[in-house]
Amino acid sequence: MTTASWRAAGESHDAELAAGCLADDVRVISPLTARFRFEGREQARDMLVAAFAVIDVIRYHTELGDESARALFFHGRCRGQEFEEAQLLRFDGEGRIVELTLFGRPLPGLTAVMAAIGPVLLKRQGRPVAARFIGAATAPLALMTRAGDKRIVPLAAPDRTDPRAKQTPERKE
Repeated sequence: MTTASWRAAGESHDAELAAGCLADDVRVISPLTARFRFEGREQARDMLVAAFAVIDVIRYHTELGDESARALFFHGRCRGQEFEEAQLLRFDGEGRIVELTLFGRPLPGLTAVMAAIGPVLLKRQGRPVAARFIGAATAPLALMTRAGDKRIVPLAAPDRTDPRAKQTPERKE
């Protein structure tokens, strides 16, 4: 089955095995941008090579669906940032992946992937200047989301008490 091969390819970082699961006219819809899509097996393969170069760990944990579409979920790590990705796979009549839509969370993990994958992909395309530019442009966003997740977001936690609302002990008179 295609999903078993796809999962094995992801967990072993094997771009060739993953590309073998794809239809010739596959379309990959990125969680990072709506500006473009990866069209065709070769573009998708290049994206997978770049992804496997920067994502340290991929461990699938859930699979749902039927023979026409499957949703796969995995835990991953990129540059020390944990993240979770959902993959919606749609299949053609031969069981090959014809559409792959990616979703990711939380934001610090997603921006770590964005900051890492863009430069690798652009270098593979022979565009080193663009790779340096994208790396420089995305690094601050990755840093801000990582710092914000550690320092600012916890302030909104539902179980956090407001330090200004400290109660003073009652005085006995």
